[in-house]
Amino acid sequence: MKILVCISKVPDTTTKISFDESKTKLNTPNVQWIVNPSDEWYALVRALELQEANAGSTVTLINVGGADSEPVIRKALAIGGDSAVRVDVEPTDSFQVADAIATYAKSEGFDLILTGKETIDGNSSVTGAMIAELLDLPYITLANKLDVDGGGVKVERESEYGDQVIKASFPLVVSAAKGVADARIPNMRGIMAARSKPVTVVPYSGAALTSVESYTLPPEKGAVKMIAAENAEELISLLHTEAKVI
Repeated sequence: MKILVCISKVPDTTTKISFDESKTKLNTPNVQWIVNPSDEWYALVRALELQEANAGSTVTLINVGGADSEPVIRKALAIGGDSAVRVDVEPTDSFQVADAIATYAKSEGFDLILTGKETIDGNSSVTGAMIAELLDLPYITLANKLDVDGGGVKVERESEYGDQVIKASFPLVVSAAKGVADARIPNMRGIMAARSKPVTVVPYSGAALTSVESYTLPPEKGAVKMIAAENAEELISLLHTEAKVI
């Protein structure tokens, strides 16, 4: 079984966000970059568990980004995986990421392509669906449980209608959510091994479909208003007229 795990580079949640003078790009010099949590904790770890349970399986990581993605790729490889691929382009939208991954995967014969449920920077949760569409493959979203079942997978997921159990044949794309795996911490052996694992750089000739007009930071929070406990009428009035929550 050949597994491809999609790995994104995202800003750490403690990063103070600011933009350049054009208001179209993130100021990156002081940004701490990390592996997107749901890619790492869910998709990658479950891929490694499946590899351990199915002899002869391989796990390849793929990232779409520039040379500055290398440290993040190595961090992911320290957790596990046989090798990694970096598609050499700075993506500007989700379609470009999906197209770059699909273009590479098209001729590689992967049985299972795994993504995290979403990235913590864009939160769009659309890349997996785009990859599946571009490759004309089945797509199962938000897997809480994922097991190999014969020539395919058995997936459990939550939906608005209740818990679902879905079976699908290889090849396919699955997005992984909380519950599908337990997070792993890289050990020293993994960190040392990651230094020598192969990272193949491949070119990309496609283009994004969208561009950023401008970024604007949300307004700063106003001062807290303290309302006396006995003054319920004023509290209700403010919740209605200012907070607009009732």
